Amino acid sequence: MARFADVLGHEQTITHLKHAIQFHKVSHAYIINGEKGSGKKLLAGIFAQTLQCKKGGLEPCMECQSCKQSVSQNQPDIIRITHEKPGTISVEDIRQQLNGDILIKPYSSLYKIYIIDEAEKLTIQAQNALLKTIEEPPIYAVILLLTTNVGMLLPTIQSRCVTLHLKPVSSALIEKYLMEDLEIPDYYANICTAFAQGNVGKAKRLALSEDFKEMLSHALHLVKYISEMEVPELIEDLKRINTYKMEINDYLDLLIVWYRDVLLFKATRDADSMVFSEELISIREKARHSSYEGLERIIKALEKTKIRLNANVNFDMALELLLLTMKEN
Repeated sequence: MARFADVLGHEQTITHLKHAIQFHKVSHAYIINGEKGSGKKLLAGIFAQTLQCKKGGLEPCMECQSCKQSVSQNQPDIIRITHEKPGTISVEDIRQQLNGDILIKPYSSLYKIYIIDEAEKLTIQAQNALLKTIEEPPIYAVILLLTTNVGMLLPTIQSRCVTLHLKPVSSALIEKYLMEDLEIPDYYANICTAFAQGNVGKAKRLALSEDFKEMLSHALHLVKYISEMEVPELIEDLKRINTYKMEINDYLDLLIVWYRDVLLFKATRDADSMVFSEELISIREKARHSSYEGLERIIKALEKTKIRLNANVNFDMALELLLLTMKEN
């Protein structure tokens, strides 16, 4: 478990939580809203550990028994709600693990803290059961709802919670973290940072993923040589792209960013602001042989393909059409 001082970004949220601890204004219920990988679980864990720390500071001491239990996720007064069904947190889950437990006083701590991850999966019945507890909680109770979509929670629940929205972390901070802490080469750190769009968890996942590296290598090979490929080669490439079906949005984003770099270089001759700065030779070559209109057609075709695939059109047909557009322009 980390401390608040170890968290990248989210200064506003951390300041709010620390003020709540410092001035004894801890709310009985919080919603922490942010996309997957944004740091919701990390912040909730540090907040819970700090509240239960025997030293009573603004950071967990990491030395007391409570902190040691928190690190090993054995702190008896920090309860993480689990659910059997993968897509749903049921009313039974809430009744058994929260409503049926919350009236029992803390075992060894000042607070009794409940962390509900993926709170957007709470059924309406589960939310109504939770609402009764949030309306009249015991004085020692703190409920943390972690969600990727706060709009899935009932307005009555939202109105009774303090809502904290996690904002994107600056690219400079993420890139520095990847290079210094994870020892990722600067060029690759720059690419992963660009694709993460302010999400530290995603940046780390991409930087450490061999699959993403392989996908990047294939995407770069495709954009460099597609204009010279014959139809049988395009069919082979389509088979390869099929293996990236589950990550197709990431794959298409790689292509979009490369073509945007080409367009940017064609317009400005400036290589400093490109994501694929180490591909300058091939980008310069593509810019020389492409028109502005052709590049814009490819980028529009890539964006349209993403929309069509999200609407569940035939995968192979959508990709065939895209590859032909890329080849012709």
